[in-house]
Amino acid sequence: MASLTHNQIWTAIDRLAARSEMSASGLAKKAGLDPTTFNKSKRVTPDGRPRWPSTESVAKALDATGVSVDAFVKLIVEGSRAAVQQVPLIGFAEAGAGGFFDDGGFPVGKGWDEVAFPAVNDQHAYALEISGDSMKPAYRDGDVILVSPAAPVRRHDRVVVKTKDGEVMVKELKRKTNKSIELQSLNSDHRNRTLAMKDVLWIARIVWASQ
Repeated sequence: MASLTHNQIWTAIDRLAARSEMSASGLAKKAGLDPTTFNKSKRVTPDGRPRWPSTESVAKALDATGVSVDAFVKLIVEGSRAAVQQVPLIGFAEAGAGGFFDDGGFPVGKGWDEVAFPAVNDQHAYALEISGDSMKPAYRDGDVILVSPAAPVRRHDRVVVKTKDGEVMVKELKRKTNKSIELQSLNSDHRNRTLAMKDVLWIARIVWASQ
């Protein structure tokens, strides 16, 4: 199964700009972003690590050009021949209920729908549909997030966390030790959380979002 790569996403953004007869800089301007947001120099960090475009910047570019998420996925596939993967989908509000995940955070049981996403190198990847506005401006009602239990989790990643008492939350990982994790809320109206690792059932990284 092909994985979704850094190069594939940036190539799709370049194709989106070209389709609209704009440069990457022109696309950023039209989307109301800093003109350098999509520049090639912004695609790697100063120490040489890949820098991925934010889902917010991609969403603004799609809105500015009138291109749907499905059409953007096609740009990824057409530009790189990347695979499209059908992944199980449930509503975020249902995720805390029993029967949808095992103790490792892998999707199990019935009641899942399916949705197409650019393929990720994780056969256990799944999608959650956001309901309500508690995660604005990062995610809005109706957005779908793609979660990969197999993806490594690092500082500043957006993650889904499930506690042993059944609470499920989407946060940004600020710090993780053997004893605790510090989580920052995506919405300033909601408090940050610090959880003891003994109270955490699982934590999984959000690798993509449909917005």
